[in-house]
Amino acid sequence: MRFSVLPLLALPLTVLGAGNAIVQNNCAKPIYLSSVGGSMGDEQKIAPGDAYSEPLHRDPVSGGISIKITTNEGGLYDGSPQMNFAYSLSGGRVWYDLSDVFGDPFKGNPVRVTADGGKCPGICWADGVMPGGSQVRDCKADADVVLSVCAAGC
Repeated sequence: MRFSVLPLLALPLTVLGAGNAIVQNNCAKPIYLSSVGGSMGDEQKIAPGDAYSEPLHRDPVSGGISIKITTNEGGLYDGSPQMNFAYSLSGGRVWYDLSDVFGDPFKGNPVRVTADGGKCPGICWADGVMPGGSQVRDCKADADVVLSVCAAGC
């Protein structure tokens, strides 16, 4: 019987049984996102009605991940309004938050974050604009954390 050490080296970067970070696009137009930790992932185009998903994981350089979302192709490079859906895994928990920079890309449309099917604290911006105050929430690490842009409501 032969064993490889390589899978064992990857264990600190992921959490066994971890959930997923999901971005659901309910808007009438595409959105564009990149997953960013110690390096930036490729830009992904998410069509109306489609979703993006990645397993919750820990970045070995920064510790956390920010899924950066714009309504413009290449928007992360031209100063377009940007939403940051961020998460970090620690102590068997996923810590998640939501913030905007350079403006509010979903102004006028509800934005909602749910975790573990609504069993954990959520975030909701009824008009797509950060209301102020801390937006940090947490849930068990095996929960799916879902950001819905242009959501049906709060």
